Parts: sequence; C-alpha cells; structure tokens
Amino acid sequence: MPALLANVTPRGRIVLAGCALALVAIIFFGMQIASRPSYSLISSGMDPADTGKVTAALDEAGIAYELRNNGTALAVEKAQTAQARITLAGKGLGGGSGTQPGFELFDKQKIGTSDFQQQVTYQRALEGSISKTIDDVQGVNGAQVRLVLAEDQLFSESSTPATAAVLLTGSAGGLDPGAVRGIAQLVSSSVKGLKPANVSITDGAGELLWPRGEGAGGGVSKQTIQARYQAQLEAGLGALLTRTVGPGKAEVQVSADVNADEATKDELLYAKKGTPLKETVESEKLKGGATGAGGASGTTANIPGGYPAATAAAGAGQGYDRKSSTTQFGVDKTVVRTKVAPGAVNKLNVALIVDKSVPKTEIPALQSAVSSAAGIDLARGDSIAVSQVAFAKPVKVGPPAGAGGGMIGYAKYVAAGLGLLAFLFFSARQLRRREGEMLMREPQWLREIEAPTTLADLERPRGVAALPARVENPARQQVEDLAAREPERVAQQIRTWMRDA
Repeated sequence: MPALLANVTPRGRIVLAGCALALVAIIFFGMQIASRPSYSLISSGMDPADTGKVTAALDEAGIAYELRNNGTALAVEKAQTAQARITLAGKGLGGGSGTQPGFELFDKQKIGTSDFQQQVTYQRALEGSISKTIDDVQGVNGAQVRLVLAEDQLFSESSTPATAAVLLTGSAGGLDPGAVRGIAQLVSSSVKGLKPANVSITDGAGELLWPRGEGAGGGVSKQTIQARYQAQLEAGLGALLTRTVGPGKAEVQVSADVNADEATKDELLYAKKGTPLKETVESEKLKGGATGAGGASGTTANIPGGYPAATAAAGAGQGYDRKSSTTQFGVDKTVVRTKVAPGAVNKLNVALIVDKSVPKTEIPALQSAVSSAAGIDLARGDSIAVSQVAFAKPVKVGPPAGAGGGMIGYAKYVAAGLGLLAFLFFSARQLRRREGEMLMREPQWLREIEAPTTLADLERPRGVAALPARVENPARQQVEDLAAREPERVAQQIRTWMRDA
C-alpha cells in the first residue's frame, strides 16, 4: 500500500483522500441515524404538577424519556416501555394517562371534612377508578373520565340524571364499535343511575365515538352494518375466485339490503284439542195420571169439536221429560317470544366480472360457485349478473410525490453504497492511469547504460544481479564428497545438530 501511494500523483492522492473522507462521513451519519433511539408514548394529558415526580422516578430507574406537548405527554424508549410502566406503577404514578387518582384519595382524608368535600372526593375517586379500568382495555392508551352524579331530590321532576364524559387518547379512533359499546356499558354500570345513552365517548381528535348511529341508544347504523357485510362477503368471494382462476382475472361486487332493526317476535300457538274446564248438566222429568178436568176453560170448550182436542193435549203433557248439558272447554295455547337480532338479509345482488383470458366454458361453474357461496335466494328476489370483458393492463406509475419522506430510512444505505462505489471507481481509475504511465515511460535501465554493453547483458533480467564467480573451497569440497559417499551418516549428524539446537 505505501508503494502504491508513492506512485500516485498528488492529484490522485487528493481524490483518494476526499473519497475516503466522504465514505467515513456517510458511514458516521448512517450509524447516527440507525442508532437514534425510538420513543413510544405511554402517557398523555398529565398534570404538570406530577411531571416532576414522573421524571424523577424514571431518572432513578435509568430510563431514557422525552417530554412532549409542553410537558403534558411522556414518551420512553420502545425497548424500555414495559420497565417504565412497572416503575411508574410501583411509585403510584400510573403508566398511562391515568393521572386521575382513585380511591387512594380517602387515605389522605382529614378529620373534620364537610359532606360536600367528601362528596367531591368520592366523585374524583370514582372518576380515577373508572379511568384506570378503561386503560386496561386493549387499544386504549389512556382515558380521562368526568362524571356528573345524580342528586336525590324530593320531587322526581326536579332531579337531574347522571352523565359521564370519557376522553380516549392515542389511536382510539381505530377501536372496534363493539369495544366502544363495551366501554359505555362499563362506565354506566360503575355509576348509580347512569344510563348508557347518557355516556359520551370521544377520541383525541374530538370525534364522537358514542353514542353514534341511528337513535340515541348508540346502535350501529344500517349503513355501517351493510358496509361490513358487503366487505366481508366480497373478501370471501374474492379469495375463492383468486384460488380458482388466479389473481387479477375476476372481480366481484356485492350490494346487500340488510335489516338493521332489532325486533321482538311474539308467537301464539293453540292446541288442536281443548281441555274441558266446566260442565253443567240439567235434567227435568214430569210423570202423573189423567185428571178429572172437563176441559180447558174459555171459548175452546164452546167450540164444536174443541173439547176432545183439548182433552188429548192435556193427556199428552203428562209424560214431559227435559235435559240440558253445557260444557266449557279451555284451549291450550303457547306464547313464544323471540328476540330477532339485526343483520338479516332482505335482498342480495352480486355482480361478477371475468377477464377474457378465462375460458367461457368455466364461466357457468364460476357462476354456480359464487351463487352458492354468497347464498343467492331467487325466491327472496336475489340476483347475480356475470359478465366477461377484457381487463385493463396495470399502468406502472412512479412513487407519489409525498413518498420521498418515507424513504429516508433507505436513503442512508443508498448514499453509503454510492460513496463506496465512487471510492472504488476513482481508486481503480488512478491505478490504471499509473499503470499506463509506467508502461509508456522510458525504461529506467536504459538511462543507466553508460558504456557499451553486449546483447547478452541487455537480455539478462534486470531484477537478477550478476552472480560473482565461484571460488573453490577445499573444506566445502570435502563435505560434499563425504555426503556423496555416506549420505545416511551425514543426515544423522544433521538431525543431531537440529535436536541440540
């Protein structure tokens, strides 16, 4: 290497030095960026009065931290997040935004506090306890709770209902609606007289998470239910088509009419045969002989031929018999009350588009498979439409204008590679130039000829010096003769000398 640098021109040395410095600078800044610690937010909305206690606890534990939002938010290194939470919890400071104190406030009660002070302390303790409970929900980085407790009044008309306001920090906007509904139920169940409809939940961006949807009860809207059902069904059908015809050769679109109403279904069933509940039976009989009456009184006896008829009528009434029966039946009935959950499909329309590259003989099979997988019911009014068109070729576009900011992490490696290539390029170029100069330069040995020289001396390699004439040494000649006569003895003596050495 020193010989190589000695043969390089001053300009080449400057270029090599500049490349080396540039490479060292690129490597240094790349290592600085790569080794820069990454911080994770563990607490937000802190009380500035507690910030000093939190930082002192972290300093004592040797945990690196960073204050944000004017000292109301705390971030620690990602590798030390768990240790920081444990340390703060051990100090009673809390690891999330649970800076609201809980029922430990009653540990500091003083003698002689008024009822109003106790009521305020209880409300603050209840808020802190609920806040810490919400912090344990997955996806919630912090929560702040504010309560307005109901007051007992003499007249119910003058009483005010209990209300609650919950602020979720972090990525609360990405919470599942079921988790938001669970938080609302948790808060309402923790406060006496608080209804879920009187709980309001917002995220850090101010978006209302609860109640939302149609109705004050906070139910999920019909559009949301339909969008979820359509997305889930499209994903399943798309996966089926991808495995069947390959990626990018079929597209499916679903339009569903979903019933989002929660209803109760009552069904009344009657038995085919009734059960007798009450039975009334009446019976009347009249028996007796003929009387000596001369006939009926009145004008009937004065009419010619009327007396015998009247006498016969009177005799016939002596065998009178009357019966009456009444039965009251009770009909068996069964009342079935069923709660119908929302999500029933009223109508389903499916559109299937297949690329021209798919053989037409496979389209009926695809239509049948998609129809069965989607649950198409023609009697319900469902429909499925299949079309075959040539799909547009994907257009290769460059990265968007704003994508450069996300490439900073790779730019350092590209810059380091370019610097290394530049260093190798200029080094190889300088070596080739030096080699060319040495080949084109006049041989130095030609300048060293001062006297006439024979052709044999010129053809002799310059790197090999002329050997001096050999002088015969008698002692050496004797040793050579001895080695030729007795080689084993000479070898044994040499091994002895080597062992003694």
